[in-house]
Amino acid sequence: MTWAPMRASPVTTGKVPQQQRRSLPGGRAVTAQDSGVEVEESQQHKASMLRRLKPPVPVAVVRAPFVILVIMSVITGVVGILVLNTKITENAFKLSAMRREQALLDQREQQLRQLISNHESPGSLAAAAAKLGLVEAGPPAFIVLPDGRTIGVPKPATGTPSVTSQ
Repeated sequence: MTWAPMRASPVTTGKVPQQQRRSLPGGRAVTAQDSGVEVEESQQHKASMLRRLKPPVPVAVVRAPFVILVIMSVITGVVGILVLNTKITENAFKLSAMRREQALLDQREQQLRQLISNHESPGSLAAAAAKLGLVEAGPPAFIVLPDGRTIGVPKPATGTPSVTSQ
């Protein structure tokens, strides 16, 4: 509960009205007039305490090295990101060129496999054999190795050799 100072009445008596009284612990009664004095003393005490307190001594902080360190860190980071981005782009171009080269090599491999498969076909083998002067053999005969008996009758190949083989 706070007390505001009251206006003095034209007739001042030694008695303090009941509503202006306040009691403190210990049973002592304090009036509004006493309270104003206490508040004033309290404010004077605070002011004297503030006068006794000295402001902190300013600390000379060298800020230039820290600022330079921060700026250098930022510049290093930006340059690092730029170099990294450049290398990534360069490698992307290399990868693209290698993929084109791989596609060409895959196509060449497919062409070579097709060529080999064409040369391995029965018609192609027969034409190559005729060109070399080979003639078609008849039914084959087999020799069983453990006992040396033959299965089938061996016959020499018959046919006219090709013109190119002579």
